[in-house]
Amino acid sequence: MKFLDLCKVYIRSGAGGGGCVSFRREKYIEFGGPDGGDGGTGGSVWAEAVDGLNTLIDFRYQQHFFAKNGQPGMGRQRTGKDGDDIVLRVPVGTEILDEDQETVLVDMTELGQRVQLARGGNGGFGNLHFKSSTNQAPRRANPGQDGVERTLWLRLKLIADVGLLGLPNAGKSTFLAATSNARPKIADYPFTTLHPNLGVVGVDNTEFVVADIPGLIEGASEGRGLGDLFLGHVERCAVLLHLVDGTSATVAEDYRTIITELEAYGGDLADKPRVTVLNKIDALTDEDRAEAEAELETASGGPVMRMSGVAGDGVTDVLRALRGQINEDRLRHRPAEEVEEWHP
Repeated sequence: MKFLDLCKVYIRSGAGGGGCVSFRREKYIEFGGPDGGDGGTGGSVWAEAVDGLNTLIDFRYQQHFFAKNGQPGMGRQRTGKDGDDIVLRVPVGTEILDEDQETVLVDMTELGQRVQLARGGNGGFGNLHFKSSTNQAPRRANPGQDGVERTLWLRLKLIADVGLLGLPNAGKSTFLAATSNARPKIADYPFTTLHPNLGVVGVDNTEFVVADIPGLIEGASEGRGLGDLFLGHVERCAVLLHLVDGTSATVAEDYRTIITELEAYGGDLADKPRVTVLNKIDALTDEDRAEAEAELETASGGPVMRMSGVAGDGVTDVLRALRGQINEDRLRHRPAEEVEEWHP
């Protein structure tokens, strides 16, 4: 399944049915009078956040969503049938934007959230509604109200608890594969990750979601590379995990490159809680490891953790540090395993 996080859709609500002009004409019934029914209401277009989706790929194959029109009214005071609604099922975390691609109409951040995007037109009144003491045989009826036609953009921002940041080939996908059941592509060349990956990580009987995005490079805020296109997916994270390649000859410069791009991206992304980790320590000697750690601490101005995603060294400590930064209400606690008593 391919990943898609931005798409354009065309929606239109149903028009209301027209009212009916009719008169009751039955044998042996004198002065039957008007009996034209009202038109039915047109169908509306809704958006609903559902579980089990983490991409907008379904909207690549269908971009037009038109609700049904209401049926016209009929004689014998019969009201037309209402048009059926149509529902756009989107992943949690989807933003719905206006045609200008800037105005956010609604942010679908909660499971089951439902919002009306285009309301169906009202049905017209039949001539029965216009009957009065001075107009006992009205010959007029209202037409149905037109539907609403709109062009909208859907933009997905994945809702994860931890976002992985780092230069290409810093070991982000390796960390995700080592700590979860996710199987991202891993290779010894940069830009292996071409689209975001999600993994559920567990530590100390709690679970949280980690998002891995393509690596950032210098100038990403100006459109270079792929990472800047997906930075929106870590906007909603509670904490950022910044991985720095310990085998690089320019550890401090690599760290500052990522921070500069976060600040250039804007928003509060650069102000989010951040855990800085020196990765790939298994490939360093003790002397090189201490030198790289000291250089990174000077650049970051805070504590630095050490880890090797391949060897597993320090991974649990990093997960516990991340868990401590995540709000308690965002954690998913595993149910305690019940131990059955043994009976002979």
